[in-house]
Amino acid sequence: MKYEILQIEITAGIALVTVSRPKAMNALNTQFFMEMDDAIANISSNPEVKVMVVTGDGKAFVAGADIAEMVNMNSEEASNFSRIGQNTFASLGKMEIPVIAAINGFALGGGLEFAMGCDFRIASTKAKFGQPEVNLGLIPGYAATQRLSRLVGLADALFLLTTAEMIGAEDALRIGLVQKVLEPEELMETVMKIAKTITYKGPNAVKKVKAVTRAGMLTDFNSGCEIEANEFGSLFGKGNEGEIGMKAFLAKERPNW
Repeated sequence: MKYEILQIEITAGIALVTVSRPKAMNALNTQFFMEMDDAIANISSNPEVKVMVVTGDGKAFVAGADIAEMVNMNSEEASNFSRIGQNTFASLGKMEIPVIAAINGFALGGGLEFAMGCDFRIASTKAKFGQPEVNLGLIPGYAATQRLSRLVGLADALFLLTTAEMIGAEDALRIGLVQKVLEPEELMETVMKIAKTITYKGPNAVKKVKAVTRAGMLTDFNSGCEIEANEFGSLFGKGNEGEIGMKAFLAKERPNW
């Protein structure tokens, strides 16, 4: 598929995906979702890629969904457009590899929902966050009503959703929406260092810790612990990753995964 919006660069096990529609503040449209679905499938099938990083081109990460595309939709068309976005962003969580959002600027509406679909978020001090849908007489359509409360708690989620207040990076860090805040010139270098650090870890262990942690969010504590125990055991045994890692540790060597 020829990409019109996404730019993809794969280097040393890291896939960097940049949303590049700067004249529209990287607003999400049908073309974006088609390209992102294709990119997720291609990156997922590439055994060399161990981490994916997503970011935006220009002064926005993604400033929302494309209102010009939505304005004339009827109810059924709008619900379908919502499901398309929900499915795409859910696919980020279903990827075996970690997905990091490097939030360089505005992450509003669908842009924040895109970021929340990633596994964790690193922000520039210039980043701005918000769910402004109620300003338009709408509600979020790409799962913000579900993900935001799970990330920051019910009260902070409802505050942001009902007031449409835009917050800065430090407030986003305070409520747990992002994990680090960096100066703009440090953002991508630091994010790529974090991604590189992950590539050095046991590749199956990284995949399993993501899968088990996400699965645990969808079940009760005891069931989650049983999933953990089974996957913990799956990494043991002759020739398995756990044996390689533990023997390297005892020998004070770097493991050869």
